[in-house]
Amino acid sequence: MAEIVPHWLTKQADLAPNQTAVELPDGTIYTFLELHDKSQSFARRLRGLGVQKETKVGILSANHIDTVIAVHALTYLGAVAVMLNTRLTEQELDYQIHDADAAFVLVQQHDRELDAAVQTFSDVWMLPEHTGELYTEIDLDLNFTIIYTSGTTGFPKGVIHTYGNHLWSAIGSMLNLGLSNQDKWLAVLPIFHVGGLSILLRSVIYGIPVYLMEKYSKQLVHDAIMTKGVTIASVVTVMVKDLITQLGDSTYPDTFRCMLLGGGPASKSLLEQAKARHVPVFQSYGMTETSSQIVTLSPVDAMEKLGSSGKPLFPAQLKINAGDHEVGEIQVKGPMVTKGYFNHEQATQQALTDGWLATGDLGYTDQEGFLYVVDRRKDLIISGGENIYPTEIESVLSSMEGILEVGIVGKSDAKWGQIPVAFVVACNPSVSEKNILDFARHKLAGYKVPKDIYFLDKLPRNASNKLVRSKLSDRLIDNDSQSH
Repeated sequence: MAEIVPHWLTKQADLAPNQTAVELPDGTIYTFLELHDKSQSFARRLRGLGVQKETKVGILSANHIDTVIAVHALTYLGAVAVMLNTRLTEQELDYQIHDADAAFVLVQQHDRELDAAVQTFSDVWMLPEHTGELYTEIDLDLNFTIIYTSGTTGFPKGVIHTYGNHLWSAIGSMLNLGLSNQDKWLAVLPIFHVGGLSILLRSVIYGIPVYLMEKYSKQLVHDAIMTKGVTIASVVTVMVKDLITQLGDSTYPDTFRCMLLGGGPASKSLLEQAKARHVPVFQSYGMTETSSQIVTLSPVDAMEKLGSSGKPLFPAQLKINAGDHEVGEIQVKGPMVTKGYFNHEQATQQALTDGWLATGDLGYTDQEGFLYVVDRRKDLIISGGENIYPTEIESVLSSMEGILEVGIVGKSDAKWGQIPVAFVVACNPSVSEKNILDFARHKLAGYKVPKDIYFLDKLPRNASNKLVRSKLSDRLIDNDSQSH
């Protein structure tokens, strides 16, 4: 039997109509009632474009108020939001749009040549409103969002999130962090990532304001924490480094109670710096498939359990497919875990067994049940909070004329955590580093473009002819040690 709850934005508009829902850096404020009215108005205009229950609609936009309105508008129509990364190339976007079967794409600016129908937010606002009933309740089993994540094969897969996934993610987070009537959550992570989107949904479920920033600036984020009443901020490691530098000898206000860190582990030295400056960093572990964080370490345990991601949030479960306290694959289960990948039944069956998600990440738990992630997927490169899969870059570069083979590995970087570098076997001596980088920039998002190119006569392979990345990483270490 389906679980039904009142529409969460309508409920907040009724409970706290004058409470701030979204605050912008220019001082503009939208109350829950205003957000409700604008979202319903936008929904009625979308209806004229044929949007109805289960229609897939792409959203390609930075953190703009219209993005927030569009996401909520789709909930009033029972449609599915396909969140698209603005940093991807047209080729990458076209793949995801077609794979998700999106009817059209909503954009902030019509500045991309996409193989799909495109509507700007302004276009939609100019349309007449169409009458008809809007959803007053939410079926928690219905699909709400699709967000793409690259698989280890390099082919992006659309992770399906139900309303229930997002609701339980919000509940689990709140039961860990608690709730204060002073709370204001800084949203500077992109809304097209699950970490950014989840902030918007927590806002309407908790009834707290979101301080929405269009793009990251360490000065503006610092000012928001110091002077705008922000109490919680979702961040990635590179932002923590920036903000500690920006903070200098100052301290944050006592009301600032949480810097929720995701997108990859933080170093011991960075955590020690944060503690010394009384910066309340909560380390966490999660992925698109878990609708944001699913394991979180609170500051109370941060120094004693340095390097740990914490314990599973209520009501999530965690197990390691190995002996007690031994390294094995991390598996998680809970109502915030996806039911699968859109149009990828085989990948879904491989990832999910009896509700348990095989993450592909390696880790172990200590005697008290704290999780330590050993390897965030074997080959995954995490650069500034963005996941980069080597096979995707290899596939693109291998298509370049004059290149025989490519191997991609991550290289440690003080600013970004890791950066991708390429080992190339060329069959044409005229192929240069510049040629390769120019080719890559046309085919890949900027953060996926290799930062260094190394030429080899052949790539290291095992008896099964599979690339041995560890040997490339070893060669990288040898090169670095020789250069110092």
